[in-house]
Amino acid sequence: MNQNDDDTDWMIEDEAPAGQPRPGAAAAAPVATPPPWRVLIVDDDVDVHVVTKFSLSNACFQGRRLSFLHAYSGEEALNVLRNTPDIALVLLDVIMETSDAGLHVARQIRDQLHNQLVRIVLRTGQPGQALEHSIILDYDINDFWCKTDLTTRKLFTTVISSLRAYAGLEEAHRHTQALQVELDAARRLLAAVDQHAVLLTLDERGRIASVNDKCCAVFQFSREELVGADPRLLHPSPYPQDQLADALQALKDGEAWTDVISTWRRDGQEVRLRITASGDGGGAIVVGSVLQALKKPL
Repeated sequence: MNQNDDDTDWMIEDEAPAGQPRPGAAAAAPVATPPPWRVLIVDDDVDVHVVTKFSLSNACFQGRRLSFLHAYSGEEALNVLRNTPDIALVLLDVIMETSDAGLHVARQIRDQLHNQLVRIVLRTGQPGQALEHSIILDYDINDFWCKTDLTTRKLFTTVISSLRAYAGLEEAHRHTQALQVELDAARRLLAAVDQHAVLLTLDERGRIASVNDKCCAVFQFSREELVGADPRLLHPSPYPQDQLADALQALKDGEAWTDVISTWRRDGQEVRLRITASGDGGGAIVVGSVLQALKKPL
C-alpha cells in the first residue's frame, strides 16, 4: 500500500528514549520522563489548532514528546510567551485580528520580550496578502509557509528542524551563561587582588605593559611613567644570577615562578616583595605582595 504526504504512521521517534528495555530483557528501574518540547500554536481558526495537534501527535525528538499551548490572537500569544519562557517553537498565523497581527507578534517576541531562542514559523492562508521574500528579510523568523502547501510530512520536517535549531541555541546559551558566571567570579577575584597586591604585566619585549593602582602607590611612580619602562626601574642591579636564571627558565617553559625579590621605590627605599610570575613566551604577568619596606640606606 502506498503512503501519501498526509499519513502519520511514518512519524517515528528521532531517537529512542535512553534506558528503554529491549524485548525479553529484565525490567529496569523506571526512567524519569524527559520534559516535552513546548510548541505554541497561534491561529484564530480552531480547526487549524486541531489539525496541527493531530498531525504532530506522534512526533518525538531526542526522546521528548511535544506539548502544545494554544493562543487565538496576537495579544494572547504574547501573554503566553511572557508566562512560559521555555517555549521552543511558535507556529504563527499571519492574519488574525488584523492583516499583519502575526508579523507584529514576531517582532514583539524579538524586540520587546527579547526572546532570541524561540523558533518562529509563520503560516498564512492567504499568501497573496504577504510577500514571502520581504517577510523573511524584514522579520527575524525561521520559516514561512502557505497553509495549503504545508502537508503533514512538511509540517513534521519543519517542526523537527526548528526543534533541532532551538536545542542547539539553548545549549549554546547555557554555555554562555556558565562562562559569564565564571567571568564575573574572575572579575571579583581580580578586583580583590587589585586592592591588596602589586600587579603588572610585561610585553614580549620585557617592558612594562600595564600596572594597577597598588603598584603605582607602592613604588611612587605614575602609571604613565611605568608603562613602557624597563622593569629594572624598580629593581636594583645587579640581578642575583641564580634567581634570574630560574625566573627566565620558568617563563620560557610556561611555568609559574615564585620567589622573594628586592625592589626600589622612587625615593630609593628598598621594598621586599614575594612575587609570582607566569608567562607564555609572549609576555608575563607579575603579582606581588609587600613583605617589608626597608629604610633608605645611608
